[in-house]
Amino acid sequence: MEQPQTEVQEQPANSLAAGVDPSPVRPSTEPAVNVVSPQACATCGTTPAANASAAAVAPPSYVYVIGHIEPRFPLLSIEQEARQITARAGGASKETDREVMAKLLGDPKNKYLVRQLCWVLSVLGVETYILIPRDGDYQPLIDAYRAEPNPGDIELVIGVRGPVAPPAMCNGLQVPIVIFDQIYAFDKKSMLGSIKKKEGDQAFDKAAAEMFERIMGQRDNAGATDCDRALNYLSVRYDRIYSLAADQFGGNNSFTGIDCLPSPLSGTRRIVDVVFSFTNRTTDVVSKFFTRVDVTECFPFLVTKMSPYYDQR
Repeated sequence: MEQPQTEVQEQPANSLAAGVDPSPVRPSTEPAVNVVSPQACATCGTTPAANASAAAVAPPSYVYVIGHIEPRFPLLSIEQEARQITARAGGASKETDREVMAKLLGDPKNKYLVRQLCWVLSVLGVETYILIPRDGDYQPLIDAYRAEPNPGDIELVIGVRGPVAPPAMCNGLQVPIVIFDQIYAFDKKSMLGSIKKKEGDQAFDKAAAEMFERIMGQRDNAGATDCDRALNYLSVRYDRIYSLAADQFGGNNSFTGIDCLPSPLSGTRRIVDVVFSFTNRTTDVVSKFFTRVDVTECFPFLVTKMSPYYDQR
């Protein structure tokens, strides 16, 4: 018996140099949550394919990105519904708009509205992705919205990049959709404060804070290339880079750059070498250190601990 054909929507392939622009989809008037269906595999992020060759052509494009999450009203009717909810609930006259919004989002009775919102992740102030939970649970997004934000707030999003959103999905905003598996919301001060160090070592605190800011400001990092994912992983998961910075600053060295190279160990797995360079302020002698990160699947992990790096001649 002839089997019915299944339409397969391909996802963009990963690239070491840069993310590949995903294919657009047909505009839709359906709510945002219905535009992209959650994928079947909860851990690998692969798309069900009609045959093996289709799956081979369209491997998942993983995302490991750091930014800030904000909800938006994609339609005027949804915004008016939120206003009516707020009016019925009342509230303190001195509450800020963010406090009112956080209260609205946190009320379980308003989950129907939360699912209608457009959740946007911005990187360095640039709108980069629209977020949709793989399992339909919007609680991580609610938790990421802070009533009293501060400049050090950080959201780490891990998932799979899909197609560009149609104009109707988020009030005309056309950026890639990310179907996320996990969101971690924290602040820079708490993250750096959790690093083990000598008691009262204020020099370490300053060095770690500066290193983090330098890493985040290296280049446009959308967390989609192998190099960007490796660097983002190290910045939030591997505290050795901060103790290295403190040691180098203490030795009168300046942090002068980061390089990301395909590792010679790469074979069936994708492994990158992340190289940190420091230059002596007096002698101009350059010292390099590197670590290896496996970025084959959705969750990167450390392969080799930090060690001296020597350029190949």
